Amino acid sequence: MSIESLYALFQQYPHVETDTRQLKPGCIFFALRGENFNGNQFAKKALEAGAAAAIIDDAAAYVDKRTILVENTLTTLQQLAKFHRQQFNIPFIAITGSNGKTTSKELVHAVLASSFRTYTTQGNLNNHIGIPLTLLRVHKDAELAVIEMGANHQQEIAGYCTYTLPTHGIITNCGKAHLEGFGGVEGVRKGKGELYDFIRANQGTIFLNQDLDYLHPMSMGISNIVTYGTQAAQTCGNIQSADPYLNVTIQPAEKFEAIPSLHTQLVGDYNLSNVLLAVSVGRYFGVPAEKIKKSIEHYQPTNSRSQLIQKNTNTIILDAYNANPSSMQVAIQNFSKLEATQKVLLLGSMAELGEESKQEHLQLIELIRSHNWKEVVLVGDGFAELSHPYIQFKNSNEAAGWFRAQNFSHTHFLIKGSRSMKMETILIDPA
Repeated sequence: MSIESLYALFQQYPHVETDTRQLKPGCIFFALRGENFNGNQFAKKALEAGAAAAIIDDAAAYVDKRTILVENTLTTLQQLAKFHRQQFNIPFIAITGSNGKTTSKELVHAVLASSFRTYTTQGNLNNHIGIPLTLLRVHKDAELAVIEMGANHQQEIAGYCTYTLPTHGIITNCGKAHLEGFGGVEGVRKGKGELYDFIRANQGTIFLNQDLDYLHPMSMGISNIVTYGTQAAQTCGNIQSADPYLNVTIQPAEKFEAIPSLHTQLVGDYNLSNVLLAVSVGRYFGVPAEKIKKSIEHYQPTNSRSQLIQKNTNTIILDAYNANPSSMQVAIQNFSKLEATQKVLLLGSMAELGEESKQEHLQLIELIRSHNWKEVVLVGDGFAELSHPYIQFKNSNEAAGWFRAQNFSHTHFLIKGSRSMKMETILIDPA
């Protein structure tokens, strides 16, 4: 079946699913393969559950005429997403970066959605499967789309751009994340820079964080650049306070309506750039100042991303969605600045660092040593093999048992670690 014919079927049944557990009657089921699964085995189940069609790449999974055999289901899904994307003549904004891309995406979406019909990546569907699914969920009434792109190796962002076809691009930063896959910090910059490469080749527009010097040479040759930062940018702002919530002062600018101080529900001074980006994007697309302010101030982080939790007399910053050396450093430094008499660190190991893992965990221990804490708890193999004076646990379940036994009161906590460490488990009360 040609992509044109498959797209005609998609127009008739405009919902795509890859998981039979999430399947809705009348959808198109794509039987994807992975290292530990083969969706072809579930094609019959999908049809029995009400799927209008099942796209397979294994002839043995054929059921009846509702089963469509293709060479590769993932490639077909991406081709269908590209064909759908090509039906739109609206801005598609792509966001990538080592840290802050999901928060930035959520803030940008909140601002744009206040004035436009805007679609965006749901949750963390930012990979080779999630991005095409996101594109296929952009409806005909769309005026803008915001697409998050995650990556852990080179040429990944370049691949996403071939079917997302972004008109606008954002690199939040290039830090020490996925060093194993990218091959070091320079590899991270090259990989993230693939978004700039696409924008440059297609005469698009980027939103540039003026404070990050390394982004300037990366952006050379791009004609349309909108800047934001703490100085010498089209949108400038500074921290008013951050204890614990971030309050931001936006400097007046001739071309834009004045925006009063922003009182956000974000924890951490490292979120300043995310806020300034959202203001910059909103201004660029003509969102009224009052709507920009309201959208940013009403945004509440979820999914263990810099969440502030009050538990009895204790204050907890839960930032356990992900961690890398760059994000760990700024989180610890921010936590050290908070006005609190008792502060406890509970940190999980960092993943995907390859040969740099030992050195990066050692540097983190040195940073911890430079501040005073009531307690420090380190979790996981990344810390276990190192010499340090702190409490050590194998996993978050062990740390949770320790945490419950302490009966803390009037204490501030920072809980952070890579997703694989499941550090949020520490806050789950046993049944």
